[in-house]
This record gives sequence, C-alpha cells and structure tokens, in this order.
Amino acid sequence: MAASHLPLTGPLAASHGMSGALLVLVGVVIVAVLLAAFVWGRRAKTREPAPPRPEEQPRLPEGGPVGDVVENREPDELLRRTEQRLSPHELKGEGTHDSSPPR
Repeated sequence: MAASHLPLTGPLAASHGMSGALLVLVGVVIVAVLLAAFVWGRRAKTREPAPPRPEEQPRLPEGGPVGDVVENREPDELLRRTEQRLSPHELKGEGTHDSSPPR
C-alpha cells in the first residue's frame, strides 16, 4: 500500500509531454503524406489524355443497330454415359449451325 502514496515526479510529467509531442509529430506526418498524395494525383491527372470530343465518339452503322441472332439447336446425344466431363475434341459437330433465316 505504501507504493500507492508515492508523490508524482518529473519523469512522469515529462512522459505526458513527450507523448503529446509524438502525437503532434504523427499528425504532421499524416497531413504531409495526404498532401503529397493529392499533388501526385493531380499531376497524374494532367498527364492523362483529354476525353474524346463529340465528333470522335462512336457512331451507329449506316444500316442501323445490329440485330440479334436467334438459334435453335438440337441437343447432341452422348455417345457414352460417363461420370467424366467431355473435352471439346470429344464432342460431335463442327461448331454451331445457324438456323435463323438469312437477312
């Protein structure tokens, strides 16, 4: 119990002052890093190309928008029933067959 009645000494008060100075220093460093990031971002932004002008924007083709392709496919029957997934070279057919009428 005798230890709880010790008087406050200089080193304890100095440690509070040091921690306050340390917090101020950390705050200054954080502000400096944020300002440097802002300046770096602005410089990077000025190096980017300008957005395209209205005459440089993409235009629709002369025939209008391209239509959708409608396909009806017949399901392929499996040659053999296995638990293994088939590789592309094991499948029948030579690609897709377009069943939509010509335009």
